[in-house]
Amino acid sequence: MVVAKSEACKAATVFRPASPSLGEGSWVVFWPQSIPYQSLGLLGSFTQYLVDHHHTVLRNGYWLAWLIHVGEALYSMVLCRSKGITNGRAQLLWFLQTLLLGIASLSILIAYRPKHRKQT
Repeated sequence: MVVAKSEACKAATVFRPASPSLGEGSWVVFWPQSIPYQSLGLLGSFTQYLVDHHHTVLRNGYWLAWLIHVGEALYSMVLCRSKGITNGRAQLLWFLQTLLLGIASLSILIAYRPKHRKQT
C-alpha cells in the first residue's frame, strides 16, 4: 500500500495539467446548429460564415488537428523517457493530456527540467 501511494505522489510531481483546445472545434464540426452565433459577436459571425460556406474545410482541418495531436502524444512518450519520467501513470497522463490538448500540454512537458540527482 505504501508503494502505491508513493508511486501516485511521484506521478503527481512530474505531471502538470494544461488548458483545453479541441472542444470548440468538435462543437463547430459536429453540432453547428446548436452554436449561439449571435451571442459570440464577431467570432460568432465568422464561425457561422465558415460553417455555412466552408464546412468541408473545417471538417478536414478538424481531422488533421487530431492526427497532429496523435503525433504529439506519441512524441510526449519519447520526451517522458528522455527526461527520466519512468512512472507509468505519469507517462499515461502526459500521453492522454497531449492527445486531447496538443501543444498546450506538450509545451509544458518540453519546458520541464528534471532535478539532477547527486551521485555519491
